[in-house]
Amino acid sequence: MSHRGSLLCLPDGIWAWDVTSPGMIDAASLAQVFEQAPHIDTLIVGTGIEVWIAPQTLRAALRERKIVLDTMQTGPAIRTYNVMMGEGRRVAAALVAVP
Repeated sequence: MSHRGSLLCLPDGIWAWDVTSPGMIDAASLAQVFEQAPHIDTLIVGTGIEVWIAPQTLRAALRERKIVLDTMQTGPAIRTYNVMMGEGRRVAAALVAVP
């Protein structure tokens, strides 16, 4: 499989994600994550090559659904997601493509 662009890696599949920069990440862009919240314990957000701190409102919305948010650059995010998947953890990833 090959794909160019950002991705959402969720329990029900891997989806194209129209986010191109961390500033576009909000509750609306993560709607699919919120829909699948009962199946997710951790959301890893890969922020491209930028460092990004999620707004408190987004953190609170995820916390209400018992989802831990972890943000990092996309390369480390992919590696972390793969390790957690290999451990059988309930993890999802929102990955901003690296240019």
